[in-house]
Order: sequence, then structure tokens, then C-alpha cells
Amino acid sequence: MRACLRLTAMGRWGLVVALLWITQDAAWAARIGDLTPLSVWDQAVRFFSFQDPAVRYALFGSILLGLCCGLLGSFLVVRKLSLVGDALSHAVLPGVALGFLWNLNKDPWAIFIGAVAAGLLGTVVVSLIQQTTKLKEDTALGLVLAVFFAVGMCLTSMIQRLPTGNKSGLDKFLFGQAAALGARDITLMFWITLITVCVIVAFYKEFLVTSFDPGFAQASGFPARAIHYTLMLLLAFAVVIALQAVGVVLVSAMLITPAAAAYLLTDRMHRMLLLSAIFGMGAGSFGAFLSFLGNNLPTGPLMVLGASLVFTLAFLFGPKHGLVAKVWRHQSRASRIQRENTLKSIYHVLEGRDFQGGEGVSLRELAERRRETVEEARAQARALRRHHLATLHEEGNIIFVTPEGWQMACAIVRNHRLWELYLTHAAQIPADHVHEDAEKIEHVLGEETVRELERRLEYATVDPHGRRIPTLADLQRGSAGRTRSGRSPGYG
Repeated sequence: MRACLRLTAMGRWGLVVALLWITQDAAWAARIGDLTPLSVWDQAVRFFSFQDPAVRYALFGSILLGLCCGLLGSFLVVRKLSLVGDALSHAVLPGVALGFLWNLNKDPWAIFIGAVAAGLLGTVVVSLIQQTTKLKEDTALGLVLAVFFAVGMCLTSMIQRLPTGNKSGLDKFLFGQAAALGARDITLMFWITLITVCVIVAFYKEFLVTSFDPGFAQASGFPARAIHYTLMLLLAFAVVIALQAVGVVLVSAMLITPAAAAYLLTDRMHRMLLLSAIFGMGAGSFGAFLSFLGNNLPTGPLMVLGASLVFTLAFLFGPKHGLVAKVWRHQSRASRIQRENTLKSIYHVLEGRDFQGGEGVSLRELAERRRETVEEARAQARALRRHHLATLHEEGNIIFVTPEGWQMACAIVRNHRLWELYLTHAAQIPADHVHEDAEKIEHVLGEETVRELERRLEYATVDPHGRRIPTLADLQRGSAGRTRSGRSPGYG
């Protein structure tokens, strides 16, 4: 799904750049502030004083837009319906044009009704194509997106040829113009956002179940189909109220990007909804503020850039799914495996002596066992010392494992030999073919799995090669640091 999001984002940005290049004059005009030469500080003070009605409308509208799109976009992301936002945003364009043609002026309610009707018609057409053909959903969405957008462009061009066409302002629906938001637009956005919040809060359980497991929801008596069409209706509302602020081309970015960023930060739906709404409102405020500060900076694209900045930060620094966290976990795991392999080699060296002749292992013995150079063995010994798993002789050429180090060495050897024995018993694999599999699994076996292996193998004491398997008593002996006695290996 993340690869699909990246591809969708790349395609969307390519289209945005191309259209901005072609119609840069229209995009540059979509800023909030005027061109009065003021310093950045004076502009900032003027913005936060909220003395300009245009600023108040643009900021409040951007916040409402971010809240509404953030909430609904979360359900699109978890339902893997990101393309629906694109299709709906393009499908409403014919409805916008027809709403204008109704009384030949830019009446928000006429345009709202026309756009919602066109959006719902597009959703129904997608469903019909899916139900009556063998085409997949992405193909149906692509068809509806292209056809409806083409019809909308033809109608818009036709309106431009009318006597009042040049003053219609419909061209602003392509890229949006937050500065053109008025009191009636804000009122409409407020009521749509309030309805969206109320519906999600009232039917949160139904939305949650049908989003993650539609089959279970339907079998359990949840109205899955009704919930789906309710979501589509709310989505059409959100797309329509976003057209004036960010335009047809960018509205899907405001639906998907904040939700995608929230998806990278949490695995809980209620937290995702909250984060997505916060990110959406933050991106809206960011775009409105920068557009007011800058010269010839459009509001809509800046809002999308703000949302993209949040996504980039979540992608890089997310605590669980972020790229930096993944790299750090990978390196940490590789270092842990390296330390465990070094301890296992020390165990093997001591075992080769039958645990006689002292507890120290020279770096040369360790290097020969691991088929490394002495310097590489020395580096591994220092790594063990940093993690308090071993100590070095004052001359630096002999390594002694600590009780914790010995416990870890016994555990990794025990895991390896138990898994080899399990493969020879359960899968009937020859003993000379089980070493490589055990090398891979020994580092990830949990303690409960090991206990289960011991029970199934009836607490066997030797592996398929006749070598002794360290027991829990050996690990406890190493942990306690008591003197080794009898025939059991262990730290002493």
C-alpha cells in the first residue's frame, strides 16, 4: 500500500507541476494578502491580529478543511481507497459547471448541490462498472476520473465563452483560491465539518468494523453497504467544500497526505483520526500563513506542501515505521547477532577444551574459531566489553565472559542445538543438513518457544551431533555466578 501511495503521490505531483507551469498566472493570483510592501514581521503581526476579513475567512476555512479531510482521509487510507479521493475530486467538476449554469452565478449552494450530485453519480458509475464487468476497481476509478474531468473541462470552457464567462471565477476551482472564501463559504464548510464529526462520532464502531473487516461486519449484521455509501457521501461533501480553497487538482492530497502521515505514527484508529485531523488543520494554517507572508505564493499548494512536510517527517522519524527507526533497529539487530555469535564462538572454544584450562579465551583462539583476523576479534571483544558481556585481560589479548555474557552464550548455543534436534526429529532432516537453518533461527527464538521445544523433545540433553545441550540450570548458574560443579558446563 505504501508503494501505491508513493506512486500516486508522484503522479499527482507531476500533474500539479505541469498544470502550475501552464497556468502560473492563475495560481499566483490565489494568495491571501495584497501586494503592499511590508516587512515579514509586519506581515506576521498583521496576520495574527486577524484584522483582515480575508485572513480570517482563509484561515478558518483552511482549518475546517484540514479537519474534515483529515478525518475522512483516514478511512480512505485504511480501506485502501486512496484513488477514490482523486476520482471524486475530478468527478465533481461537471457538477460545479452545471451548478453555475443553473442561475449563471457562483451561488455556493447551487454549486454544492451540483458537485455532490456529480460526485455521487461518479461513485455509482464506479460500482456499476465493478459489478457488471470483470474490471478491477482501479481501472473503474481511472475511467470515471478521466471521463468526468473531460466533461467538466468542456463545460467550463463553454461557460468561459458566455458574456459573463470571464467573470465566473470557475477557473479558480482547478487550483483553488482561499482568498476568495466568503462568509457563505465558511458557513457551508462549518456545517459540513460539523456533520462529518457528528456522524463519525455516532457511528465510529460501524465505521471501524467495516473499514478493517467488511466480511465480518456484514456477517455480524452491520450495515456495511450503508456505511460505505455514507462515507462516500461525506467524502463528496468534503471534496466540494475543499474546491474553493485548494482546487480539483490538489484536494485529494489534503485527503490522503495527513492521513498517510498519521498512519505511519500509530496503529490505533482513534489516534490516527486525531493525528490526521491535527495534521490537516496544521497544514491548512501553514499554507494560509505562508501565503499571506509571501509574494505571489498560492494558498492551496502551500497547504499541500505543509501536509507533505508532515508526511516527510513522519516517514523519516516515525518511532515505529519511520525510516531512521528502521535503519537503527536493523543495525541494532545486526550488532546483537554479531555479539551473540562471538559469545557462541567463545563457548565453542571452551567446550573444545572440555571446560578445562581456565576460563579465558585468547583473541587468537577466537579469531581462528570465527575465521577472522586478530584485529577483528579484538573489535568484537571490545563490543562485548561495552555491553558488559565480557572483560579483557590487562594485556588485552585474553577475553573473559561475565556472568551475563556466559548466560547469553549458553542460551544461543541451547537454541541452536535444540532447533537442530527438532528438525531431525520432526522433519526427518539429516543431521548434516540442519546447521544453516539453526544458524538463522537461533537468534529469534523466544523463551516460550524454547520451553515448548524442550517439552516436545522430552528434555533431550544432546544434539544430533552428540554434543551437550545447555539447560536452564546452566543459564541460571551463569546468571548466579556460582562455581561450576559436576559435569555441567557453566560460568564459574
